[in-house]
Amino acid sequence: MLDEPLKKVLGGNTAKVMADHLDLHTVGDLLHHYPRRYAERGELTRLSDLPLDEHVTVVAQVADARVHTFNGGRGRRLEVTITDGSGRLQLVFFGKGVHKPRTELQPGTRAMFAGKVSVFNRKRQLAHPEFKTLGAGSGADAVEAFANQLLPLYPACKQMESWQIQQAVDTVLGPAGHEESALAGLIDPLPESLREGRGLATLPEALRKIHRPGTKGDIATARDRLKWDEAFVLQVALARRRQADAQLPAAPRKPVPDGLLTAFDARLPFTLTEGQRRVSQEIFADLATDHPMHRLLQGEVGSGKTMVALRAMLGVVDAGGQAAMLAPTEVLAQQHHRSITEMMGELAEGGMLGGAEQGTKVVLLTGSMGAAARRQALLDLVTGEAGIVIGTHALIEDKVQFHDLGLVVVDEQHRFGVEQRDALRSKGKQPPHLLVMTATPIPRTVAMTVFGDLETSVLDQLPSGRSPIASHVVPAKDKPHFLARAWERVREEVAAGHQGYVVCPRIGDEEDESGAAKEKSAEGEAEKRPPLAVVDVAEQLVKGPLSDLRVEVLHGRMQPEAKDEVMRRFAAGEVDVLVATTVIEVGVNVPNATAMVIMDADRFGVSQLHQLRGRVGRGSAAGLCLLVTDAPEGSPARGRLGAVAATLDGFELSRIDLEQRREGDVLGQAQSGVRSSLRVLAVIDDEEVIAAAREEATAIVAADPELAGYPQLRTALDALLDKERAEFLDKG
Repeated sequence: MLDEPLKKVLGGNTAKVMADHLDLHTVGDLLHHYPRRYAERGELTRLSDLPLDEHVTVVAQVADARVHTFNGGRGRRLEVTITDGSGRLQLVFFGKGVHKPRTELQPGTRAMFAGKVSVFNRKRQLAHPEFKTLGAGSGADAVEAFANQLLPLYPACKQMESWQIQQAVDTVLGPAGHEESALAGLIDPLPESLREGRGLATLPEALRKIHRPGTKGDIATARDRLKWDEAFVLQVALARRRQADAQLPAAPRKPVPDGLLTAFDARLPFTLTEGQRRVSQEIFADLATDHPMHRLLQGEVGSGKTMVALRAMLGVVDAGGQAAMLAPTEVLAQQHHRSITEMMGELAEGGMLGGAEQGTKVVLLTGSMGAAARRQALLDLVTGEAGIVIGTHALIEDKVQFHDLGLVVVDEQHRFGVEQRDALRSKGKQPPHLLVMTATPIPRTVAMTVFGDLETSVLDQLPSGRSPIASHVVPAKDKPHFLARAWERVREEVAAGHQGYVVCPRIGDEEDESGAAKEKSAEGEAEKRPPLAVVDVAEQLVKGPLSDLRVEVLHGRMQPEAKDEVMRRFAAGEVDVLVATTVIEVGVNVPNATAMVIMDADRFGVSQLHQLRGRVGRGSAAGLCLLVTDAPEGSPARGRLGAVAATLDGFELSRIDLEQRREGDVLGQAQSGVRSSLRVLAVIDDEEVIAAAREEATAIVAADPELAGYPQLRTALDALLDKERAEFLDKG
């Protein structure tokens, strides 16, 4: 029954819309498409907090309905005002679409309305919403009978409204009280002992109550059970992955006394923070074991992750192995190479005249290197002359061979495909140890799900000497003089001997323009301009407010040599202001840069803004970050920017970011979309469930790695881990 295609049950047209727009194909898919929330029949939902630009369903009462004519009487417009006691909302219908709502939406009528919330003349509205009257044509007794019934409101789309999904679910489940046949043959992934021990409902009971609740208690019972299904099956998958990794052999890498690491520590001009020392101990303990380390190193921008990673690499070189650092961009790879060789000094010149006796070679390998330099780098790797290599995806190519690869450090893990990391890890004689670094703070629950196969280390202290960063929102459209003041602040920073960045969302050449189709505004009339572009903004600044400063551009389409030259000159203080795309988001370290202006800041995500802001205030002078936006006050975009300006706590911002984006598909590559592996489980809110599920899963897998005693759990696991997701887990 659950595997039955929807087109056999619902008919071709409905099934096609569900497949194309909601990714629902079978009866089981539909039954696992849970209501997002519930309205009570007759209860008026709040209109005062409707989100802009989102597709919503509301229950409300018609307060007023009027027809207006225009174009000399040839055009007609119906304006309907609905209310729920907390606020009012206008509905607008035009042309031939006026007749049905004019007939059915009389004052006093209660109905469900669905559409996208927009703003016109500073008022929120729904243009041409779908609607369904509630209780129309029913007697008073019938209305009273279902007055307190809970109405499921489903995640919907423009092509299929919530109540149409509800009708489909009703068709599948059959008459109330006779759902057993529809739910027969359900595979229950929870072992019975676990379900009973936790006091959880059976799966058929949970599905019946989530779609047809009699009370709010039914909803809670159903959600508690369904959260456990999602958390437990996912944690079993991750526990099996951890156990499989623990069986792999790896060469222990213990640093030798008085070796390269000792010499490096002796030349450091500062002492490590307590956090850096603690995390280093965790890493060295892992490196000393005979199975591969799989560790996630997360920390605030500027918390010293690169220093911790470098010390781990030096320890591996001491133990006779090689270490590779994989960076997402050439700019970042070159930056890492430059800063690491500077930190190491003569220790990075092993085998060279003037190099230290216990030194090693640190080589750079990128796709744009000249043939001779590339040949030499490849030779140094295969002979073992180079203990450390820093590069981009060029490291993964077949012709790159290592003498004895012992450690792989991946910078900004989310920027790499799973296959790329897997290819690099396969280059060792045995599986190398793996250290993943991210400057995007990850809440603990997300780490337990998205990175559940990795042990986690957190750097939450900033090294001494890092300066505070002041952040402000600049409403350029509402208050143009604020933007003028922003450019004055940049000039003041430069006059004080500092430098600044101006960040734009787009590059702005012809190729880029062709892809920047004009967007319709919420009103559906005026056009919304494309995002601001580096090329255009730089030109305006040179001609206008920054005309006497040395302004240059940096973006991803420049030739690698040109990019590196601009960064070199900026780092050397020969450029006052760098107008760039997010190519400077991670890893760029210029302590003298104190000011950053982010144009169209509302077009960036919360975590991305936090990353960008981390490029300033890296020296002894205070940093300044100005978030320029045209977004109106009170909009979600302004709220996001206000949150970024209000705190420097990356973990707090990552929670805000996640709550807004939701989790996406935590096992797959998708970061958004209608469907997700997680439907009821919220990784931010359900920490206790996730932690308990991880504990139960670890115990079950330890006792029965093949799950031979849990056939239904195995089946559920196979359903979760389709080919793509299984590869994600196997290679991650």
